[in-house]
Amino acid sequence: MIEFAPDIPRWRQVAEVIRQRIKDGTYQPRTRVPSVLQLTEEFGIASVTAHKVHRALRAEGLIYTEPGMGSFVSKDLPR
Repeated sequence: MIEFAPDIPRWRQVAEVIRQRIKDGTYQPRTRVPSVLQLTEEFGIASVTAHKVHRALRAEGLIYTEPGMGSFVSKDLPR
């Protein structure tokens, strides 16, 4: 769990952690990123908040979702 800054929405803070993990190679292209359930457990956030994290990262082109399979790091990451 991380200590959340009170003035920044939690979903933005969690998205930044996942973004950094993608940048530093913790999550490699085409590998799975934490599911909504895993995000709720790791960061102690609500599932609605975890869904916002996924939506934001998809909108940035960092991850994609395969229905029934999960969410994965994009093969061609934006620069």
